[in-house]
Amino acid sequence: MKSLAQEATRRELVERIDRITDSTTPKWGRFTARAMLDHIARATEMAAGEREVAPKKLPIRYFPLKQLALYVLPMPKGLPTSPELLTDSPEPVENSKETLRRLITNFAPRPANHPAFGFLTTRAWSVLVYRHVDHHLRQFGV
Repeated sequence: MKSLAQEATRRELVERIDRITDSTTPKWGRFTARAMLDHIARATEMAAGEREVAPKKLPIRYFPLKQLALYVLPMPKGLPTSPELLTDSPEPVENSKETLRRLITNFAPRPANHPAFGFLTTRAWSVLVYRHVDHHLRQFGV
């Protein structure tokens, strides 16, 4: 299973991120390329303990739903996200790409709570962030 704990996986994601441009359009959803990059950067900051996000009491935080969502089931399209993970920043795509490259290259999660899943180990964080970034890059065809 791929995760950000693997150097080759981090390099693969950075290469895919580099293919995003201002004109890259989504196959589904309403994100612009910049908004998507900012969203996954903010979510990665959250995973690294650099951004606070309000907790949600959802049944997905309990076994077996948690394990299925983290490791087995495909990530659904169109899930709602925390407002703390969205931005309307007018920054250029290149700035967003550079931030995300840095976050992925230096990713070092700690065991901590996720707003929806509750407590996650470093392994779970590494898998979840990979799957989240991969999901959105596939959304934009890269």
